[in-house]
Order: sequence, then structure tokens, then C-alpha cells
Amino acid sequence: EMRRTITSSCQLASSLTMMARRFGRTSTPLRFASSDAKTLKKTLVYEENVKLGGVMVDFADYLMPVQYKDSPKAQSIIESTKHCREKAGLFDVSHMCSIRWRGKDAIAFVESVTVADVEGLAPGTGTLSLITNEQGGIIDDTMITKTTDRLGPHIYQVVNAGCAPKDLKYFEEQLGKFGGDVKMEVHWDNRGLYALQGPQAVSVMQRLVPNVDFKLFPFGSASIMTLQGMEIFVARCGYTGEDGFEIFVPEENAVKLWRLLIDQPEVMPSGLGARDALRLEAGLCLYGHDIDDTTSPSEAGLSWTVGKARRAPGARPFPGSKRILEEVADAKKVRRSRVGLVPVGAPAREGAVITDLEGKVIGKVTSGAVSPMLKTNISMGYIDKPHNKAGTKIQVTVRGKTSAAEVVKMPFVPTKYYKLP
Repeated sequence: EMRRTITSSCQLASSLTMMARRFGRTSTPLRFASSDAKTLKKTLVYEENVKLGGVMVDFADYLMPVQYKDSPKAQSIIESTKHCREKAGLFDVSHMCSIRWRGKDAIAFVESVTVADVEGLAPGTGTLSLITNEQGGIIDDTMITKTTDRLGPHIYQVVNAGCAPKDLKYFEEQLGKFGGDVKMEVHWDNRGLYALQGPQAVSVMQRLVPNVDFKLFPFGSASIMTLQGMEIFVARCGYTGEDGFEIFVPEENAVKLWRLLIDQPEVMPSGLGARDALRLEAGLCLYGHDIDDTTSPSEAGLSWTVGKARRAPGARPFPGSKRILEEVADAKKVRRSRVGLVPVGAPAREGAVITDLEGKVIGKVTSGAVSPMLKTNISMGYIDKPHNKAGTKIQVTVRGKTSAAEVVKMPFVPTKYYKLP
């Protein structure tokens, strides 16, 4: 039955629609592109995506490819997921928003709105962090990097597409209260942002940027590089569980770089469908589904993002720090936790109710799908303690039918982030 679910074109179309609503790391509704497409934003490589057979959908007011069809580069979501795990996939993630923070008080400001130890970041390194609210919930998850360019040292940040409008509004409000020397530069529709992911991504980059020794450039590193005369900003990071890179390129070279990368023999274009499957297999959160403004870092299994220096007595406070630090210090204060699930019956997707073996409601599923790599159902969700321990037998209810499931550790597919030898 599972194999029929995977291969049936009718059910795959239905699955595409359900998965598409989740893509792009946000809860923003998604629709297949139609006559109102002219009102939607387009990334700088929109035409390139269309030429490659991109099935364009409305996500966060952008036209983005969910997968690629009817071209030499076409692959199903399952094929694309496997290709990224085995070779290299190229994702257009230009709908996400980049910010550069400049000024002598830039570090202090970024620390005032996130849980990151920005001061303690080594130059040329980055980390996942969280923008939090006064209640200790998560406004957004974000990447923060300490770097430098011709204008000097600064903080580079990336926020989610669907959250960017509220994030930018929040930052502007906080800047008004801050009063220090800090300037926010927003880079959004005037640059390309691409994610080159997979075990052969490094081979591609080493060939194209031969003057950089990528063996000395571990996961979390970031630097300005020159690729065939184009200045680019490269961070070794990603949202797939694989080794890979996110590449920032100015507008004038956005199309040129995309074409160059997509022409590499190891590379195939990857859409939002594969991106969602990959991140779920890697046990990574999707904002608006697995985390939101009511979820605390400890509940989400993200307490590690709270820098050690931010936990010390007298450290610079951040929004929600009282609740967040209390939960970090005392796990007994955390009532529920995000866990992995392996359901036996139909895929347990977002909203499915989780019960114990006696039928008592103990949680809810936040993400779920059939894993292309494992060929089995996988889900994640929140479960009340003490039912959150790996190996616990539970039940999930899908469309009125209750099936057995088991709590498991994540990631479902081992991550392969590159570390120095």
C-alpha cells in the first residue's frame, strides 16, 4: 500500500498539494499559480526556473517552483530528494530575506532581539538562532553570521520569507527603542540566494572556486569569495541535513551564477517539495508548523541555540529570557517536547491527534509525510511528558482511524554536516 501511495500519480498530485502548503519554512498559504500570477513577486531567476520546467506555486507572495517537470532536468519530488542525498541539488531560496547589521552597536542590538551569543561568534562563522517574544515564544528562526566586507565588519542575518514582513516591522520597532549606533540594510529582491546541497556540493564549489581549500572550511563557516569574476558570499550551511552551501550573489550576476551552477554535471534543480521532505527527514523545524510564537526553545528541542554566555548571571537580557532561561536550567519546567514519530498506518500529518494506549490525548502531530529515503511514514509533533521518551508506544488518529506509532529520536536520516578532520 505504501508503494502504491508513493507511485500513484493521482495520489502524488494530492500529496503535492498537501506538502506544498508547508514549503518555505513558514505557515503562509500556498496556491498553484493562476491568472493572478502577475500580482505575485518573482525572484531574479524566475524565468530560469520556468525554462527548467518549474511547477510554479504561490508561496509567501512569490512564485516558487514546487518541482520540475517536462524538461531534461525534470525529477519527481522523490527523485529530487534522493538526488540531493546522493549528489547535489540546487534550490532557489531568494524569497528569503537577508539583512546586514552595521555600526558599533550592531552586535548589542542583534543580541537584544535574539538568543545568540553574537559577541562570542568567531569572525567568519554563523549559527542558527531564534528571534523571541516577551512570553518566551519564537517569532522566527534565523541564521546569524559574523562577517566582513569592503564596508567593514558586520552581522549578516537571514529570516524566513513568510515571516520577513513581521520580522522587519519588529526590528524597526526595537531599533526605535534601542537608540545605539546600528543600521539595518535589507537585501531581498535585489540579490540571488541559492542553496547548493548534497554530498557532491563541495566538489562543485572546489572546482568553481579553486583558490579556496574547502577542506578547511567547515559547516558554519562563511566568507566572501570570487567565482569566475563574480563576488559572492558563501556560507556552509543548509536546511536539508546534508553538507552544502548557501550563496548570496548581487543582482547583476544572479542569473549568470544560477546558470553556471545548474550546468554542473552533479547538479539538478530542486523545488520546495524536495526541500520539505529533506528537512523533515533531518528532523528540522518548519516555522508556523513545528514552532511558532507560543513555542519555547526548550519545548522545540532548540535550547542549544541559547548561547552559553547569554545564560550567565548578568548577561544581556533578551525577550522572554526569564521563561527561556528557567526552562534551560530546569527541564522539569518543560511540560512537553518535540519528538519524532513512526506511525504504522496512514501518514500522520499536521493536526493528527496523539494519544496514549488508553486513549488519553497527550499531543499533536505538526509535520508528517512518507520519507523518500526510508520508504516509511515519518512525523514529528509535541507530546506531553513523560510520554516523550524514545521507544514509547503511542497512538495517532488520522481521518478518524487510530493507528499505532512509536516515539523515536531524530533525525530520521543521519545528518552529514562537514567538520574539520
